[in-house]
Amino acid sequence: MTAPQGHPALRGRPIYLDYNATTPIDPVVVEAMVPYLTREFGNPSSTHSYGAAAHAGLEKARRQVAELIAAPADSVVFTGSGSEADALAIRGAVLAARPGGRRHVITQVSEHPAVLAACRELEELHGVDVTYLGVDHHGQVDPAEVAAALTPDTVLVSVMHANNETGTIQPIARIARTTKSAGVLLHVDAAQSAGKIDIDVDALGVDLLTVVGHKMYARKGIGALYVRPGVRIRALIGGGGQEHGLRAGTENVAYAVGFGEAAALAARSLAAGESRRQLALRDQLEHRLATLLPGRVHLNGHPVQRLPNTANLRIDDAPALALLADLTDVVVSAGSACHAGRDEPSAVLTAMGLSDADALTAIRVSLGRWTTAAEVDAACTHLAGATRTDHP
Repeated sequence: MTAPQGHPALRGRPIYLDYNATTPIDPVVVEAMVPYLTREFGNPSSTHSYGAAAHAGLEKARRQVAELIAAPADSVVFTGSGSEADALAIRGAVLAARPGGRRHVITQVSEHPAVLAACRELEELHGVDVTYLGVDHHGQVDPAEVAAALTPDTVLVSVMHANNETGTIQPIARIARTTKSAGVLLHVDAAQSAGKIDIDVDALGVDLLTVVGHKMYARKGIGALYVRPGVRIRALIGGGGQEHGLRAGTENVAYAVGFGEAAALAARSLAAGESRRQLALRDQLEHRLATLLPGRVHLNGHPVQRLPNTANLRIDDAPALALLADLTDVVVSAGSACHAGRDEPSAVLTAMGLSDADALTAIRVSLGRWTTAAEVDAACTHLAGATRTDHP
């Protein structure tokens, strides 16, 4: 598969290699949204023709998102963001437990801040015990450690599918076998993996799964939570009973429609080999940089079990923030966008055993739908030039 013709928002601007932070909206997604921003303004809960048109658009979007993760349509709950979906899954699962029932959660130290914040809130406000598991030098959780951490009070395990900084993919199916045998719910944040690699919720064995629109060429402000049929969670927002009673408030139909169209595009791209194309570009980038900067470039994350678009690299004697300040023709990041600009080491990388000094030299390069081989070569040249400026 070849890259589609350049995105209008990227033309004449620096090379964009920060797709894990956010993606430009696909023009096809914009086109799908326009009727629901103009003519089809009805409330999807209304029973008249205006409401019926909006409801039809919403339910089509629900089916499209569900199809991307091989789930039944009525298992998808639309939310306002991935962070909200994470909170609904984690807090909702614990709060749905019977009063005086199980009150223990297991997660791991390199989760997205949204997951960690939800867990800390449960600790502080509800007296829930939370176990934070460590990761190995590749950033993976050991399923045996998950099994060892389970107690009779464990209600939920939350482990991300792929890390936002390193792209490392977790052994979710193996973890799921452990949680299922113990009767414990498993939540997976798939914000970074959905649309980049194939996901089948049954094959993974998950009970709750988070997906996000703006990570797959839709608008910011829309996410979704897959809830396995039969799993009980408690709504965090009460009101009109929308979204199967799990997320009150009139739905943002236009954003949901855009999300659905983006999910359908992602499914077609995966089938056409987009993951393989991006993997080849990522390998090209890593090899090219290693050639231009011999002995100075080191990979952070799993060498194989990793998202096809993501390379987290540390470059000797090149502090990341200084490097990014010198780059004017290429956009990459130092760690996650959630912590961008902070002159402190990434908690994800230090959890993997990197020293603070090494972690501060790490950059994340993430490719996307409009990345070309020519852009990868040019980016490597610019990156190498900037590092040579700082190298003694």
